[in-house]
Amino acid sequence: MNELLLGALSALLSTNPVLAASNVVARTTGLTVPVVNPADPLEQEYQRLLAADDDAQAEVDEWIKEAEGQPGSTAALTLPARIRQRFEPVEAGYVDFLRRHPGHTRARLAYASLLGDLGRFDESVAQMEKARDLDPTNPVPWNNLADHFSHFGPARKCLEYFAKAVELAPQEPLYRMNLATAVAVFRVDAREFYQLPDDQAVLRKALELYREAFRQRPSDFKLATDVAQMYYLLEIPSGDDAASRARAAALFEEGLRAWTEAEKLARDDLDREGVALHKARLAGMYGRFDQARQFLASVTHPGLADLKARVARGVEYKEKAATPPEK
Repeated sequence: MNELLLGALSALLSTNPVLAASNVVARTTGLTVPVVNPADPLEQEYQRLLAADDDAQAEVDEWIKEAEGQPGSTAALTLPARIRQRFEPVEAGYVDFLRRHPGHTRARLAYASLLGDLGRFDESVAQMEKARDLDPTNPVPWNNLADHFSHFGPARKCLEYFAKAVELAPQEPLYRMNLATAVAVFRVDAREFYQLPDDQAVLRKALELYREAFRQRPSDFKLATDVAQMYYLLEIPSGDDAASRARAAALFEEGLRAWTEAEKLARDDLDREGVALHKARLAGMYGRFDQARQFLASVTHPGLADLKARVARGVEYKEKAATPPEK
């Protein structure tokens, strides 16, 4: 639940920094699963490689937790060297395997993931590019390269490669979700990439991509919240004329329906009350202050008390700002 409360898409509020996507864009190295024979000796050897990698990762994770709990200790000071030493035989296994089986795309992607975890990003990219060249119709290398570019740039390549992954596997919602997030984050580049007139058109494009992904995965609560949170970013029509008020009302209702769709998929009371907080926040943005208070009143979970207070203060601030001073 924590990932959606009060704006999991907060990084999208920035205009176009490459690093803004680093904690937003999803990553995978194995959505496209080839049909393999588990009795095949080559497959068994590959699976042993992965198991050795997983074991090393699990052990290193424990070391990291230990070091974080004891800053300045010997365990913390020697951590980098121990990590390198622990992964040496794993890397040697990948290198030997790929020397003997250079066309094994999945092994290259797994090795690339290890190199990325070790901070050797140029080498990781080289392995992903080899995997892409070996199997250009496989969406996974394109997706993983796009993930790298989402962290380090260029943003244009991030968009191009996520779009290519979507093109190659239109049935896989994760790639479309990744593209949607990249479009919303890298709005300057996305505007040029899609030949769109302004930022609002870019955000609508991102919303469209999220909605397409949600149609493919209609029971995904988190994805439903991704759709709904886009309405925080869309510009509220301004103006006191009837047409502007009507457009603002329609946009508010559209956003509220999106949160209601998410609410239907809530997994527990915490999810449902979290959605109510979002509805309150949205209502406050649109000047629906009485409605916002009604949503806030429905939130009683003790775990949400601090967030409820924050949203309530935001609604109160907006209401005071919207109230004309007494004469």
